[in-house]
Amino acid sequence: MSEEHGQPPRAPGGLRRLLSRRPGPAVAASASVIEGDSRRLAPAARPAAAAPASDAAALRRLFAEAHKPEALLCAFADGMAGLHGELRDMGLRLQAAHAGGDWPGYGRALRQLIDKYIRTIDLDSADDGGSDAERLRDLLRHTLGAALATLLQQAPPLAAEAQAIGGALRHWQPRQPLQPLEARVRELCHQVGLRGEDVQEQQTLLLGLFDLLLENVGELLDDRSWLQGQISAVRDLIAGPIERGAIEQARNGLREVIYRQGLLKQGIAESKAAMKELMVSFVDRLGSMAASTGEFHDRISDHSQAIAEARSIADLNRLLQELLADTGRVQEQALRSRDHLLAARAQVDEAEQRIARLEQELRDVAGLVREDQLTGALNRRGLDELYRREAARTERSGQPLCLAMLDLDDFRRINELHGHAGGDAALQYLVQVMHTALRSSDAVVRHGGEEFVLLLPDSTLFEATAAVTRVQRALAQRSLLFEDVRIFLTFSAGVALRAPGETQEDLLRRADAAMYEAKKAGKNRIVNAD
Repeated sequence: MSEEHGQPPRAPGGLRRLLSRRPGPAVAASASVIEGDSRRLAPAARPAAAAPASDAAALRRLFAEAHKPEALLCAFADGMAGLHGELRDMGLRLQAAHAGGDWPGYGRALRQLIDKYIRTIDLDSADDGGSDAERLRDLLRHTLGAALATLLQQAPPLAAEAQAIGGALRHWQPRQPLQPLEARVRELCHQVGLRGEDVQEQQTLLLGLFDLLLENVGELLDDRSWLQGQISAVRDLIAGPIERGAIEQARNGLREVIYRQGLLKQGIAESKAAMKELMVSFVDRLGSMAASTGEFHDRISDHSQAIAEARSIADLNRLLQELLADTGRVQEQALRSRDHLLAARAQVDEAEQRIARLEQELRDVAGLVREDQLTGALNRRGLDELYRREAARTERSGQPLCLAMLDLDDFRRINELHGHAGGDAALQYLVQVMHTALRSSDAVVRHGGEEFVLLLPDSTLFEATAAVTRVQRALAQRSLLFEDVRIFLTFSAGVALRAPGETQEDLLRRADAAMYEAKKAGKNRIVNAD
């Protein structure tokens, strides 16, 4: 039908849309079908303003002869020939094939027409008018057959069922019954839920077993062992939500630590081997010295007997010369052995110092997993270890333990004015001032960003508040000089006294709440949580 005229309701296929693009005369030609002998009538011209009812009537007359396929195919070829461009050329090919009775050629031309135009039009039709049910079907098919099946690779039966349901959805069409597919999808969801619970339970059990193994290994080690840091790092990782990024970061950090520890352990092994060789040489020299001493003793006995048998002064003089020569040789050997022993002692002392230095480096390297790389303060992992030890000691001794939470005021503005380098310098300077103003037994922890924690053992609430005030005053007296610009730093703090049996999380929460009260009160203040 002409696009200028009204149309009856849209036909489901793309063929109707293709035919609807023909000009008026072509429609009349496609409707002029001779009944009985399949002969074509001359194309009947009709006015361009023909009523839509005539188009519908022409189509009804055309498809009423569907039991006579030759006449229908002839009308279709005539209709195509009445179009323009490539479609007209296709219609001429169809007419030629029909006129020559070349039905295989007609089929090939028709296939080309369908491949190039009809399928595209059908897809466009689906996109335009869009069956929501079909789109939901395709989305569900991809979800089950691709995404869910990939996630269920460790459960082949469930993955196969997901793919099978996806295949069944491919062939489902609207208005077909959904009950069988619905039942299969519900059962699959139920089985996936059960498997998810089993996997979660297995993962929890394995992580618990691994944590117990690490705890047992840690109990066998000295608290100062460099292995304690690595064990603590892994235990903290498996205790919290397991994320890929955290695992990658921990693995890379531990790889670096293990590499450096391997180098240091190799140095210790070499030092021990050198000391072992020195001890072997020392024992050999002692044996040689003992043999020389025994030989000298025998010579002395011989000289004693010769002196007793001497008959002249000349004989005695000769024997005396021999005795002095033997004594000189023994003395020279003793002095040489003494020098070797002193040298060996010096080398052993040097080796012991080297071993002690390397072992200290091992402990320092292990401590890297407990320290903040920017400021040198402890990190959260270091705080966890230290708090456990101090809390246990406090419970035994009854001494107080205080914790302070500090937050650098207007840190974002410092970053905006001086860049991230200025912000880093401010954090480093704050830690430096805190270490200077506090006791050696007090611990400085970078809790995150511009937040710091002070752990103050054996301090009452009054003493802890005084210590934080001391840091505040020291910071006010000494500003930071960064790129010839002075930066004045202040912080707000909250101080809390640990109650008997109070956990680290609860104590941090109280100190943090007090710190926020200091912020609300105008910053650069210290508030007690109690």
